[in-house]
Amino acid sequence: MLDDGDTDEVLELMRLSLGESRLLERTTELFRWKHIENPFGRSIGLVAEDGGQIVGLRTFMRWDLVTSGGETLRCARAVDTATHPDHQGKGIFRRLTEEAVEVARGDGIAMIFNTPNEKSKPGYLKMGWREVGEIGALVRPSASMLTRVGEDATESPEVFLHDPAPASAAGLVDRAPLGLRTRRTAEYLTWRFSAHPTARYFIVGQADGRAVLRPNVRRGRRELVVADLFGEPTLAARAATASARRAYLASWFSRNSPERRALLRRGFAPVPGLAALTLVMRPLRDLPESYQSLEGWDTAVSDFELL
Repeated sequence: MLDDGDTDEVLELMRLSLGESRLLERTTELFRWKHIENPFGRSIGLVAEDGGQIVGLRTFMRWDLVTSGGETLRCARAVDTATHPDHQGKGIFRRLTEEAVEVARGDGIAMIFNTPNEKSKPGYLKMGWREVGEIGALVRPSASMLTRVGEDATESPEVFLHDPAPASAAGLVDRAPLGLRTRRTAEYLTWRFSAHPTARYFIVGQADGRAVLRPNVRRGRRELVVADLFGEPTLAARAATASARRAYLASWFSRNSPERRALLRRGFAPVPGLAALTLVMRPLRDLPESYQSLEGWDTAVSDFELL
């Protein structure tokens, strides 16, 4: 099992195996935020050792989903995994994943879900995961899409937003779930938007319609990610689009959600042929068939990005 004292060695393993990105730098603060401070509970973490050296890592974040009937479903999401370059091809990933599944099953976890890339997805499917569907992106274009600023742009959020407001979860109230939806308690919202060690979120709008936004640079162009909407969907979508300046907006929400319909009315459009994410799941007990289709889920960007 993963111990607190293993953090430095595990982070170095992740750097060797996975590298780093501008927003997900492998830091102790990010690791603790993700795997220890998570309000749904401490992650399930397993390591493989060779001669006293950690050569493999597998972690499942605990994650509570609420059903449309109000039941809380204890779940986990398969997240960080790493194998030392000198030990790849020896089955470490599969062995650790299968062991972690059994730990989750014994702990009463009902389902594991994640969004693997095209390289890792076949391995998950061979281990019993099922494909739920592809979550496509919505984009609201702007003239700024024609201007490249470079991947390392470090401009102030004022370039992206009108009067940016710092992230604060106070006053954010979630609606009733239409399908499987993250249990968005006040503690969760504070952790997700105010305490992320590397990402800066901003909340705009009024109490009856608020948007959570994240300035970003993607492929050298300014982007304003609509991470979540709260309150009356039309007013929340209006707050998001009214805040845009010199950036295009991008988002993805469940196909059956009122937030998605509101964004479409505000000039967002699906990007043909672009699947932002592929959602997969592995049930650990009998679950309704509807959970194996995107129609049974009620999600937003914040449920997936930077986790």
